[in-house]
Amino acid sequence: MMIVDTHCHLDDERYSRDLDEVIQNAKAVGVEKLIIPGADSNTLLRAVEISEKYPEVYFAVGVHPYDIKVYNREFLEQFVDHSKCVAIGECGLDYYRLPKSKEERLKEKEAQKRVFIDQILWAKEIQKPLIVHVRESSVDCLEILEMYAGEKGGVLHCFNADESLLKLAKKNFYFGIGGVLTFKNAKKLVHVYPKIPEEKLLIETDAPYLTPHPYRGERNEPKYTQLVAHKMAELSQTSVEEIAKRSTQNAYALFDF
Repeated sequence: MMIVDTHCHLDDERYSRDLDEVIQNAKAVGVEKLIIPGADSNTLLRAVEISEKYPEVYFAVGVHPYDIKVYNREFLEQFVDHSKCVAIGECGLDYYRLPKSKEERLKEKEAQKRVFIDQILWAKEIQKPLIVHVRESSVDCLEILEMYAGEKGGVLHCFNADESLLKLAKKNFYFGIGGVLTFKNAKKLVHVYPKIPEEKLLIETDAPYLTPHPYRGERNEPKYTQLVAHKMAELSQTSVEEIAKRSTQNAYALFDF
């Protein structure tokens, strides 16, 4: 059984002491490829270094909406032609921690939109898929992606269960499913999950965050893709092997490893 972890932050300092063991543990349960999203330019060199050391690891270049102040496309451009670079992102919109004043909130939203659109246009120009972060910003993200995204599409990382976003499947967008699906309070996602086209499902961990039940609260690792796959199989009323096969085919179709 083979699985692709399409979103794991292996460049995080929490893996600095045992990264080799983490990757070996993932391989032992069938994780054949892993993608480190580009969230912070300060850790990008580490992501590239890891991808060059481990054949199973790939990376993306981009800036998370929380880090737009350090967005430097010229710096990022030097990595997009690397043989292990498979996407642009994670980019997107996150309105969860906006400033309190109305004026500052509007200013922050507009700044996030500008950087998001620039990364979308960049991905479109170089024909790479997007890794998109959407948090409490579905309306604006949907509008922007429908207007600017190219034919390569991308993945809505840690899909937030907003049904309005499902229409993006027609624009070649996939939906990243992770440990949240196993949470007891994930009723909305459990309800929406069966409505996602099976040819658009991807598995991710977002490690070291969002660890699946029953290990919630501990450091997440790519080996826990197994727990996600089992929950997906349960909701899809199919086998874990079929979920692994389908999601892996989808990952190869999107990222063109």
